[in-house]
Amino acid sequence: MTTPTPTPATLLSHLANALGHPVPAPWAQAVHAVPRDRFLPERVWIRDGAGGHAPCDRSTDPVRWAEAAYSDVPLVTQIAEDDDGFREPTSSASAPGTVLRMIEEAALADGHRVLEIGTGTGYHAALLAHRLGADHVVSVEIDPVLADTARANLTAVGLAPTVVTGDGALGHAAAAPYDRIISTCSVRAVPAAWLAQTPPGARLVVPWSTSWITYGTLVLTRGPDGTAIGQFAGYGSYMVMRGHRATADLDRDILKAGQRPSRSSTALSPWAVAGNSLDAQFAVGLRVPDVWHSWDTGTDEAHTRLWLADDDATSWASVDYDGRQTAAFPVRQHGPRRLWDEVEAAHRQWASVGEPAIARHGLVVTAETQQVRVTATAPSAPLAMPEGR
Repeated sequence: MTTPTPTPATLLSHLANALGHPVPAPWAQAVHAVPRDRFLPERVWIRDGAGGHAPCDRSTDPVRWAEAAYSDVPLVTQIAEDDDGFREPTSSASAPGTVLRMIEEAALADGHRVLEIGTGTGYHAALLAHRLGADHVVSVEIDPVLADTARANLTAVGLAPTVVTGDGALGHAAAAPYDRIISTCSVRAVPAAWLAQTPPGARLVVPWSTSWITYGTLVLTRGPDGTAIGQFAGYGSYMVMRGHRATADLDRDILKAGQRPSRSSTALSPWAVAGNSLDAQFAVGLRVPDVWHSWDTGTDEAHTRLWLADDDATSWASVDYDGRQTAAFPVRQHGPRRLWDEVEAAHRQWASVGEPAIARHGLVVTAETQQVRVTATAPSAPLAMPEGR
């Protein structure tokens, strides 16, 4: 029996399951009209279930490739390799379900002008252009090769939104103002240019990243004075915008011979702040800026070790588990920042207000500042701008 070839109709079924409701008619029409496989390269990389990605080639495994194309999964489309042989995904085709969630958050309507940050393959821009009209969509892509490929993909399906090769953090002032900004890469701070290029009432949908964790989506509404206020949603794990990525390496840049770290112990389990709880990790990331972590197993001194380091490569800390007891964990800290102390304080503060979920966290953003706020309950819609702002 021949396996049916996946089609846009297959994808719509997956999307309805992911969203919990049928795809609204205008977007269902766009999904039907814009075949996702036309926006994918001959080779994609699929999550392998072990934290990595496995290549899949259309020429050698067309059935698996087509299934991936019309499934609700992200697909890596570009991988870079550094001088040490480390391979890292640098561009991807987002999971269509996440794309549709962001579109729903944006509350797009006829006549809206949209700025997309991160063109990638061009698929998201194609959906927007089909729904709103190509003359209402501007997309910015920093990678010239990706931008050229996206233009070709869009042309091949008969769509021609404006694709700009440039730094998405700068937006595209020449075509401003925009009623909506949707980013397909995560940021650690909302660029001031995005606020400057939107009018009062505009909505911004922005995947979020901290040094600690890349997760969550921020939905902002811009106020009359240029301030934007909004709430986080608990979904979305996007590649970090180039220019917002930390580059320090633990072994190469941070751990040096002759360092004399201070020693102490903690009752707080390292898994409480860097384990399976996305809420806890998100809370720590918001409250402890520019600090990242990594796990190490089977070291000479510990069964499992949690490393912490700052983006400036000036401070580090480690927390050890000996494989037996969980009442106290040895801590070492070095540098001007006491990173574990900061993480403990952040976790303590989060716990003191009831361990709020991601969706109870919000942000007030100006051109110069970002202020975290926690609401009593998770709003059912993005917070409105207070009167007088």
